Amino acid sequence: MVTAEGGRAPGSPVIGGLRLALYLAWTLLLIPVQTLAVALKLPARHRIPVFYHRICARIIGFDVVVRGERVAQGPVLFVSNHSSYLDITVLGSVIPGSFVAKSEVAGWPFFGTLAKLQQTVFVERKARAGVERQRDELGARLDAGDSLILFPEGTSSDGNRTLPFKTALFAVAARRIGDKPLTVQPVSITPTRLDGIPMGIAFRPYYAWYGDMDLAPHLWTVFTLGRMTVEVEFHPPVTIENFSSRKALADHCQRAVAGGVAKAVSGRELAAFPLPSRERVPAPAGG
Repeated sequence: MVTAEGGRAPGSPVIGGLRLALYLAWTLLLIPVQTLAVALKLPARHRIPVFYHRICARIIGFDVVVRGERVAQGPVLFVSNHSSYLDITVLGSVIPGSFVAKSEVAGWPFFGTLAKLQQTVFVERKARAGVERQRDELGARLDAGDSLILFPEGTSSDGNRTLPFKTALFAVAARRIGDKPLTVQPVSITPTRLDGIPMGIAFRPYYAWYGDMDLAPHLWTVFTLGRMTVEVEFHPPVTIENFSSRKALADHCQRAVAGGVAKAVSGRELAAFPLPSRERVPAPAGG
């Protein structure tokens, strides 16, 4: 909870216990439903995770504010900044798609199972020799019509800044879907308020999970807090054809995402960043 003076009072164990119980009950209820949908390859396997995450966001106490328009016609490669495992719940509640995650996540207790049920694509980020194989795995999912959510920073940050984007997996952007280049949409995600009070550097670690933070204590703290506002901004979509290389595409996406984070953190509009003269951004496609 946040006091009127702006300081932080201890969270409520009662609220935390109630939220934890509801979260576990809701999750255990949906696991067999999604398991069946995935096993039978039902169309609902793409819709159930969005419904699941929306309810989870409400249980945890997130008010998700969406700015901009998400490209609705897929497949789309969404690229976002990353500061917490909580990004999965927030983005999963507004984007029907599968995440791209480091291979270690597959072995995590409980959360690894949830990731598999959302049909997460697991990649070995440090294995440079396997880039082509991983690009083909991502490409196969995109060819099948699945939208993917990529965190190109390669790790989680403190939530106050956006790290440089790694370019290896942007190679998949060269893929053509039918007769059109793959659509890439940058997305910014930023926690901005706790109980209506601007979070700032001091409070943002209650959302951000990075470095050597332990998962269980961090998650428990989140459950005990009040209402948290998390802003998600969809930036204009682009394609590889608008850029000279995948690095140029990655740099553009990083600037767009970083600009969105900086705007949300500061709470004010910032001047749009300029594009190199040889690069142009098309009008949003799909709605």
